[in-house]
Formats: sequence, structure tokens, C-alpha cells
Amino acid sequence: MRRREFVTLLGSAAVTWPLAARAQQSGRARRIGVLNHSSSNEPEAQARMAAFLQGLQDAGWEVGRNLSIEYRWSVGDRGRLFKDARELVALNPEVILAGVGATTPALQQATNVVPIVFAQGIDPVGAMYVDSLSRPGGNITGFVQLDYGLAGKWLELLKEVAPQIKHVAMLREFGAAAVGQWAVMQTVANSLNIEAKPIDIREAAGIERAISAFAQSPDSGIITAVSAAALEHRDLIVKLAAQYRLPVVYSYRVFVTHGGLMSYATDIIGLYKRAAGYVDRILKGEKPADLPVQVTTKYELVINLKSAKAIGLNVPPSLLSRADEIIE
Repeated sequence: MRRREFVTLLGSAAVTWPLAARAQQSGRARRIGVLNHSSSNEPEAQARMAAFLQGLQDAGWEVGRNLSIEYRWSVGDRGRLFKDARELVALNPEVILAGVGATTPALQQATNVVPIVFAQGIDPVGAMYVDSLSRPGGNITGFVQLDYGLAGKWLELLKEVAPQIKHVAMLREFGAAAVGQWAVMQTVANSLNIEAKPIDIREAAGIERAISAFAQSPDSGIITAVSAAALEHRDLIVKLAAQYRLPVVYSYRVFVTHGGLMSYATDIIGLYKRAAGYVDRILKGEKPADLPVQVTTKYELVINLKSAKAIGLNVPPSLLSRADEIIE
């Protein structure tokens, strides 16, 4: 997704989201829920919701006419997230969209009846959300944003943009998804004769200490694993990378638009528009058990040349030629 498209979605969200929040259910309106583990005023969150609403509109659903939406925003508070999940289920919506972070397990704990569509799944079979990708089998289905093999690609890209790299840290939020990404990266690191280490993301002060210590080793670089915690500390991570002149490959495009070096990632906003299609099909009578989990097959390479110059990197022409977007 290009910058202009993102701005358009963001503007749409600013207009549509308040209307959706105020909409009252009419006699003909169908009720759905949306659970987010972020703040409603974050630009990325607004853009995701704008894309979801656009997808619903394309399918013929209009908030205030034939649809009402109940939103819950946990602003990163895990305790509040599980409470919000129970509240949404108690409202008896016909389907619930699960957004970023631990929204799917929170909803899974709250209900095994209400249909759930996740927009940013990671290993849904391993996490026991579904029986299989082709036949989910229960009340949950959705879209996968990450193949674990991507962690190896991040490392290869880092080595390509900074061939001198000898030490690489993965910033991760500890959990099953982090273990899978770390295992792949560690295997590829061994094949490239790179020393790899994990840095668990917790509080801001801990991140700052860990990156500061790691940066003391020469020829070092960083990879950020897919996680809600990385997004929460986005600005701090980008700032520290610039401060210590560390090349970093990010797992989300938004890091690069905020000054990071490079990302190779799924079009997250696009996943929310696609998730609206599954919500539409469920409202029209299809069952989550019969809707196969969709796996992302296309990833976008985004490079920030200004950031590369600031840390003294010359991006190879071969890499620039493969970029989907170059920020200058």
C-alpha cells in the first residue's frame, strides 16, 4: 500500500469511525463486534478500521442502515482485553472481528459459539484456534499475516543491505509465535555464519538497555519479529536504531514510514478489507467452519533511503530494483 492510499484510508477512518460508534441498531440492522488491542486514536488502527468498513460497504453493508458495530479498544491492557471480549460476546453479535494482538485467544476464551474472524493470525493451527487451515472446524476462521519462513528472509535482506553484519538480534515478544520466528532465524543465521541472539520486548526501559548493550558489538543489526509489543514500542525502537546507527529490517511497513530503514511485510490494512468479505459471508449464512483460513502469499519490500543515508548505508541497486516502495 502506497503513502497516498494510506492517507486516503486514514481520512476515511476519521470520518467513518465516529459515525459507526454512534450508530444505533434499527429493526433491519445486523449487529457485529470488533475487538482491538490498541487505541482508537492510533493512525494505523484507524486505517485498519477504515479498510474494514470499506470492505463491508463494498459488500452492501452500511452502518446506520442495515448494520451496527460495537467496538472495544483495550489500549494494550491485557486484563481489559479479556473483559472487553466477554462484554462483546454478551451483546450477542452475529460475528466478531478480532484485530491485532491477543484478541483471538481472548474471544476464544469467551465463546465457542459466536463466529470470529481474525484479521492478523499467526499460526492458528499451532495456537489451536482452528483444526486445520482448509477446514477450521469451529467458530473461528480468518487471515494469516505471517509464514514463519519470513524470519529467514528478513535476515537475508539484512545481510544484503549490510554485508558486514556479524551479529543480529531479534526483538520479540515471548510466546509461541516468537519461538517459531526465532527458530527459523537462528537456522538461517547459522548458515550465514551470523551470531544471533533474542531480545525479549517488555517495558521501554528494558528495551533501551538491551539495545544499548547489543549495539556495543561492531557489525551488528536487528530484526523485529511480528508482535503487538513491537508495534507498541515502535517509535522507541526506530529512535534507538538511528541513535546507534544499527541497520534494522522490520516486520511492519509503519516502522519505515516513521523513519525505520527497511521492512518486508504483509499488507496488513489489506487483510482487514479481506476480513470484511468473510464477515459478509457469515452474515449471509455461511459458517466459519466452512471458510478456509487464508494465508498471505505476497509481501511488500519498503526501503527508506533517507534513513539508510543517515546511518551510512548505500542500498544496493539490486535491492532497490526489487522494492515495492522507496521512501526518499
